[in-house]
Amino acid sequence: MADAGCLGEAGTAAASHLTPTSGLSPPLGWRERLRAGLAGTGASLWVVAGLGLLYALRVPLRLCENLAAVTVFLNSLTPKFYVALTGTSSLISGLIFIFEWWYFHKHGTSFIEQVSVSHLRPLMGGTESSISEPGSPSSNRESEPSRQNLSECKVWRNPLNLFRGAEYRRYTWVTGKEPLTYYDMNLSAQDHQTFFTCDTDILRPSDTVMQKAWRERNPPARIKAAYQALELNNDCATAYVLLAEEEATTIADAERLFKQALKAGETMYRRSQQCQHQSPQHEAQLRRDANVLVYTKRRLAMCARKLGRLREAVKIMRDLIKEFPPLTMLNIHENLLESLLELQAYADVQAVLAKYDDISLPKSAAICYTAALLKTRTVSDKFSPETASRRGLSTAEINAVEAIHRAVEFNPHVPKYLLEMKSLILPPEHILKRGDSEAIAYAFYHLQHWKRIEGALNLLQCTWEGTFRMIPYPLEKGHLFYPYPSCTETADRELLPTFHHVSVYPKKELPFFIHFTAGLCSSTAMLALLTHQFPEIMGVFAKAVSMISRTCIEYL
Repeated sequence: MADAGCLGEAGTAAASHLTPTSGLSPPLGWRERLRAGLAGTGASLWVVAGLGLLYALRVPLRLCENLAAVTVFLNSLTPKFYVALTGTSSLISGLIFIFEWWYFHKHGTSFIEQVSVSHLRPLMGGTESSISEPGSPSSNRESEPSRQNLSECKVWRNPLNLFRGAEYRRYTWVTGKEPLTYYDMNLSAQDHQTFFTCDTDILRPSDTVMQKAWRERNPPARIKAAYQALELNNDCATAYVLLAEEEATTIADAERLFKQALKAGETMYRRSQQCQHQSPQHEAQLRRDANVLVYTKRRLAMCARKLGRLREAVKIMRDLIKEFPPLTMLNIHENLLESLLELQAYADVQAVLAKYDDISLPKSAAICYTAALLKTRTVSDKFSPETASRRGLSTAEINAVEAIHRAVEFNPHVPKYLLEMKSLILPPEHILKRGDSEAIAYAFYHLQHWKRIEGALNLLQCTWEGTFRMIPYPLEKGHLFYPYPSCTETADRELLPTFHHVSVYPKKELPFFIHFTAGLCSSTAMLALLTHQFPEIMGVFAKAVSMISRTCIEYL
């Protein structure tokens, strides 16, 4: 397979935390084992004890006589009472059903189940279902997947994020909708404070003003602070960066401001290089100036890409990767991949993939789906499902299908956007890998590249759903990658706007209580209708039920 190394790594990791570890904790005593056994069967013991106590007290409590009196009372009731009873039951169960349905679609879980787990389970002894010490093998097995989920649910800066003033704000002007959530913008504010500030800013009045500007929530206040910083220092690079991002209403205006930021940033970077060894504060200032320089050049490359100067954009990105190799965490290679695909320089795309599609580096939808696109390109123009079903798949077609399956396993949300089964929105400024936000960010730029290659989308449509047969339980066990993280839905709901319907994988089944309340509402409504239309027949039926109940009670 295309990523067999990753599979081997995952298998080794799984085997390592399934292997018993000796000597980490002493064996459990008989009291602990008894306590664990009682906790595991607590619910069953409660039920058996309750039934036994009820049977033992049936004579002192005169249960038979009381139940007989209740039966006589029920026989004396009129059909109107049963109509009112069943109608009220149907109404209440219907309201519960509607609330459960709303709560499930909003929060992804059942309210009744959540309350039961959080409040009733501790009363039934569920909190002590397992006894394990912090260093025991069982706790190690539980902590390993949790650490993996934490790393999988890390939010990353979107390498292809748009410009706030020239793109996001124009979208708001046209549609009246906010494309960015408060959570997403707050993460960007934290990124800006990390990239563009340092401890020595207090020595320069303009940088002190910019420190406050990055913390401002109100965009006009940030823009005003940037102009104040320029009044104090006409070569304040971060002020130009802020104005290019948020005030410029066109890409050309943003590029002009970024060029001014680049000129000032290069001067500051050269000055910091000369003083970097004087103190730790000067080293921090050099890192800050390097971040400003890299950010500015990258955004200039994106401006050139958007304005059609593709070769210029590719040159800037290649120079950045060569000049600042430690900053691979910024994923500049994903910008380079997209620009090379637009140039249709597929040999260069393959060379970039050969460097970054490695088991030691974190994957992304851009890498996995671009690798699938290149393999699909070699066979898609002649691919036909009917022909393939008759003669079978060739070696090249098998490689293409395996690459598609690998990409779909990494991020199963992407095909719906590439095949236009879901509508696209503007990508957020941050993404969650393997989540819906990453799928939107990838498809927003790469859909045109798939459309350009004849038959690529047809091959994707015919084969992508076959991935799910290889991973029937994706939350428990993956095929080429780690199990799919269960936290993506919650994080994507924070990153994506409310008007977007978040894609959820694997698709959740309706909770038991939604089915239960729906059936209860329907059955009681049917009983109410039948009792109202046929009171005599339903009256006979109710008396028969009460007689059967009385006979059973007398037998007991």
